[in-house]
Order: sequence, then C-alpha cells, then structure tokens
Amino acid sequence: QRTRENGSEFGRAGKAGKILRTALRALLLNSADGRMVSRLTQRMVKVIQADLVSERGLRNVIDGEAELLTGFEFNIRGKLGTSLFAPFVGLIDRVAGDITVDLAPFIPINMIAAPGGTTHYKIISSGAEIDFEAETFVVSNSETAILPWDAAETVAIAQTNPVTAASTKPLFLALGVEFYQQVNGAMYPLKNGAFNPLALVQVSGL
Repeated sequence: QRTRENGSEFGRAGKAGKILRTALRALLLNSADGRMVSRLTQRMVKVIQADLVSERGLRNVIDGEAELLTGFEFNIRGKLGTSLFAPFVGLIDRVAGDITVDLAPFIPINMIAAPGGTTHYKIISSGAEIDFEAETFVVSNSETAILPWDAAETVAIAQTNPVTAASTKPLFLALGVEFYQQVNGAMYPLKNGAFNPLALVQVSGL
C-alpha cells in the first residue's frame, strides 16, 4: 500500500516537473545540466510531501508548498548564485499578474562571474503561471540585448513578464544569464550554453 502511494506521488512529482520544464523551455534550452530532470523531480516530491490537506498517495503540488522550489538551480555547472552578484529585486504581483525583475546599474566584470572566453552576456527572465492539475500554463519571457562584459556601468534593467491577473495558480519567476563570445563581429553562445545559470528566484504558491 505504502509503495503504491509513494509511487503515485513520485509519478505526480515527475509530471509536475515536466510541466514546469515545458513552461520554461525557451530559457532551459541553453541552461540545464544532465541531471536537472531528476533533481527537479526530487524537489517536487518534497513539495508534494508538504501537502498537509490530502491523504497519503493523493498529495499534490497545489496543496503542497510550491515555495520549496525557490532557489532551484537548473544548471549545477553554472549556478545563478555563483554567477550573478549584481543585486536584483524579483517581485510577483499576483493581483496585477506582473512578474518582474529589476537590476540597478552595475559594472559587468565586477558583478558577473563569467566563464573564460566570455566577451558578452544577456540577462534573461521568465514569468510562469502553472496549472498543475490541468497541465496548462501561461508564460512570458524577457531578455536584454547582448551586452558587453566590460568595466562600463550598465543602465538599469527592468523586465516585466505578464501572466493572468488575479490568478489562483502557482506563479514562478526564473532569472538567468547567457554568455557569449564575439568572434569576427559574430556572437556565439559560449561553450554552447554549458555554463549559463538559470534559477527560480521567486515562487508564489498561494
């Protein structure tokens, strides 16, 4: 009985992880390590186990603690926490349906730890509203232009990723950095994105 209950919850965790990955697919294409899927499933199991409402075997993400996903790093080889040192403010405004991130002006070479060969970078973010039961989502993404990784101060960066206003679903803010190398005037993703960090920096489970 216990094995069956655990199995169904593990299956539910895998499914929930897949929906989250699908919603963030545009950002994840260049920012995920080989074990990310299993790491995300393990974290989803913890979310489901935090459901104090449903019976064992029927516990789910909606009644669990989606906030436990806060800080999840999609790329263990390049973590946001050890790449981006510029202070940022991530905000989920559930009423307005705005998922935003703001960075005050900063000096790129001081505030972004970039892998060798980097000449440029881009700040990317995503706001996602996910209905884990219906397996549907609303998502919007933002990105800066490809910016020089140098000693010149940036302008302030403000990204707004709108989702449904007054949503009752879990909301997520993902923030990441993409690294580039300029060769003969053309931009190439550095090492094909192996070191690009992406993390969930804000989660509102409701």
